[in-house]
Amino acid sequence: MKKHIGTFGLLIVAIIWGMGFVANEIALATMTPMQILSGRFLIATVIMSIVVIVRKVKIGKEELFAGLILGLFLFVGFATQTIGLKYTTPSKNAFLTAANVVIVPFIAFIIYKKKVDKFSITGAFLAILGIGILSLNGNLTLGFGDGLTLICAIAFAFQIFFTGEYVKKYNVLALNAIQMTVAFLLSFATILITGETSFHINQGGINSTIYLGVLSTTVAFFLQTLFQKYTDQTTAAVVLSMESVFGTLFSVLIVGEVITPRMLLGCSLIFIAVITAETKLSWIRETKKLEVNNLEA
Repeated sequence: MKKHIGTFGLLIVAIIWGMGFVANEIALATMTPMQILSGRFLIATVIMSIVVIVRKVKIGKEELFAGLILGLFLFVGFATQTIGLKYTTPSKNAFLTAANVVIVPFIAFIIYKKKVDKFSITGAFLAILGIGILSLNGNLTLGFGDGLTLICAIAFAFQIFFTGEYVKKYNVLALNAIQMTVAFLLSFATILITGETSFHINQGGINSTIYLGVLSTTVAFFLQTLFQKYTDQTTAAVVLSMESVFGTLFSVLIVGEVITPRMLLGCSLIFIAVITAETKLSWIRETKKLEVNNLEA
């Protein structure tokens, strides 16, 4: 069971995040992107701070620096994603966000010279192909919102990569508390700078912000940080790219987006990418077993 715990846990995260695209769409009807971010990260910061105090978690300089890095990429990712959602559809926003699956293995290659294996390349290629089919216009161009969402994908790729590095060294609760606090402070500072201090929020916006703060931010990022201990960054990115599939599904069910053949094809390719990532894990496990058996022989 343990060999699948990482994938299963990250799949739960993908489902929560998929619903988050719809919650963002609803909240944007009465709130600005930075107001939404400030609300969700304030909720997450309060919850994580209480948990850290109750659990008496010690935070050193190294944890503080690591959390600062994660929080910075988290803020950039969500800021460009939420602003981009104003200019594109939830399904396109979701699938373009999932482009981080292509970027993660190459970040590892550039920074640590980690070899990019055939499974990572194949899974990443299939995922980005599915994203392209769903998101590109007939003339292969991207709109303003889509361009912002691609910047978001790059930021999330770095967040996923560094999360995979830091969870091996530092306390999960400390990392989450710090990154949520950093993201909140940056969001709130942006509100003050831009003068977006006037709130006209309805019940739908309140409910959406609570969902985003409690589940899509606090719970989901805690689970991501926790379960990435059981898998590598590339596989984590591929599994988390399933948020685009769930984002599209919930967009159809809740806000009435219309399913097209292109959407179905794109979703299918994402599913195949995830299966490819799982094939990689199985191949690695079987190879290690074979090596052990040969040594014992």
